[in-house]
Amino acid sequence: MKITSIKTAATLGHCMHLWVKIETDAGITGIGECVHGQQEAIAIIQKLEQRLIGKDPFAIDAIFEQTRRSLVFEGGFAGALITALTGIEIALWDLKGKALKAPIYDLMGGKFRDKIRVYADCEVDPGLNLDETKRIVDGIVARGFTALKIDLDIFAYEKNTGSETAHYRKDSFNMTPSKWEHERMVKLAEMVCEAAGPDVEVACDLHTRLDKHSAIRLARDLEHLKLMWLEEPIPPENVDTMREITAATSTPICAGENLYLRHGFRDLIEKHAVDIIMPDIPKCGGLSECRKIANMAEIYSMPFAPHNVSSPIGTMASAHVCASIPNFLVLEFHWTERDWWSSVITENRDIIKDGFIEMSDAPGIGLELNEEVAKQHQYPGTTWFE
Repeated sequence: MKITSIKTAATLGHCMHLWVKIETDAGITGIGECVHGQQEAIAIIQKLEQRLIGKDPFAIDAIFEQTRRSLVFEGGFAGALITALTGIEIALWDLKGKALKAPIYDLMGGKFRDKIRVYADCEVDPGLNLDETKRIVDGIVARGFTALKIDLDIFAYEKNTGSETAHYRKDSFNMTPSKWEHERMVKLAEMVCEAAGPDVEVACDLHTRLDKHSAIRLARDLEHLKLMWLEEPIPPENVDTMREITAATSTPICAGENLYLRHGFRDLIEKHAVDIIMPDIPKCGGLSECRKIANMAEIYSMPFAPHNVSSPIGTMASAHVCASIPNFLVLEFHWTERDWWSSVITENRDIIKDGFIEMSDAPGIGLELNEEVAKQHQYPGTTWFE
């Protein structure tokens, strides 16, 4: 069997969802998804197509690593090139599974679990309106989720001064929150934990917005909530400072959604700079690479909780990795506000039930893209599997 073509299509969503379709001379096709590569990743895949035509699609790791190493001066350690290769890698795994009539997790050594726990990233009013916050959280809990995440770092919101509502906007460059903003973040986290109740775990995301002392102060002031984690208080590439924050608090610190390959996670893991790692599987290197990252983390007793903004295709691809490793914690779901989550796959069903994804024995990823529905959300200026 040989690769005969590699085609792309892109849709709008939380970010650009880039679909990769690989065709072979045996008539077997694989579908992959990658995120955050934008048009640059499309251009890279188009350039790589001629290089990969004629290759054995079963040689997944060799194709990935040979291509990456040959382009090391063009970005072979991070960014759009790795994201483009990730989309290709996932499509190759789907293709191989279909050809061998086996689910991907079986090709990766089998599964440790039958169900994958999922947490919902939800949009919560950044103000201090408990009723509105409770309404949003209640909707997530009613869908059966046992874990959720909120953003604490919102730059623009309204501040009720008592006599009037004043607009407040954080300085976009200053990473030290004011006393009022610090207290607002603590209060918001308390409100959400109260609304979620004792049986639902809560994580809070900061998107790398704080400096060291502010992050430590906030993490300590949140310790009584026993959060699932506090996410990326500072940029994760600042490993030594991240380690200081992690060591200074009992609140678990989680990071890694913008790192690439196992090389990008090595110091974070070996220096115990975080408590939990969260690679974005359809972005940072794909299924094989993220199993290697998870295995490296397990040596250091570190849980693996992937970041995920993908559609059901990328989400289920990530779930195969989560099933095949021992130290999996929980997988993100980021489509709570979009009504085409279920219809974008031909199965036309919600793959998440009561906060879990049940792994099936369907070959490959186990899902197919509904191109008719997906094309209704085509990213402007892009082609469709041409």
